[in-house]
Amino acid sequence: MTRKIEYYKSTTLVDYQEASNFMERRAISIRNGEMKELIWLLEHPSIYTAGSSAKEEELLVTNKIPVYQTPRGGKYTYHGPGQRVIYLMIDLERFNKDIRYFIQTLEEILINTMASFNIDVYPSRDRIGLWVKRDNEEQKIGAIGLKVKKWISLHGIAININPNMDYFNGIIPCGLSNFGVTSLNEIDTNISIERFDKKFIENFEYKIAKLTRIDNLILS
Repeated sequence: MTRKIEYYKSTTLVDYQEASNFMERRAISIRNGEMKELIWLLEHPSIYTAGSSAKEEELLVTNKIPVYQTPRGGKYTYHGPGQRVIYLMIDLERFNKDIRYFIQTLEEILINTMASFNIDVYPSRDRIGLWVKRDNEEQKIGAIGLKVKKWISLHGIAININPNMDYFNGIIPCGLSNFGVTSLNEIDTNISIERFDKKFIENFEYKIAKLTRIDNLILS
């Protein structure tokens, strides 16, 4: 029987804790075979999240916006309007229970998505995330932070489309003090979240179907 992946796109800002609780419940249902795997596209209100390796001194401003501890890997990052968050509740049996292979697949999907806009991004093994060169300076444009529970993935991807970049000054993003952060709209103002979503879904469908024998994906 063909396994299908469901898409859901939220049209209003989603509270971070509510999203986290939802992912935990959905992961259990997926593991038990009760519900389909899910790709959830959303935006959060402005918040900082601290991953499992975040250090206290990397939070530079403590009273600007809420700060959440999160079980995903990584350090501090910012989420807010204008940033596309993509939560992935995927059964990693599709990837032979190989987390590295799953992350590399996501990186390739995002590289191909950005190439659709003539933007050359690349991963960095020693710095994590997705990077772009602007005026000979490397800047971070997106992050991948996952949690895996009983071989179901939670959390996922954050891509800066057009967020308020000033909020990144309140943290040391991903613990990298010597590198800047940028957004798609700082490179090309014509790239909307809707255009990004369309290209991401196209590239996701193509790559995942090719690698994991998905015959059909459904959009809901």
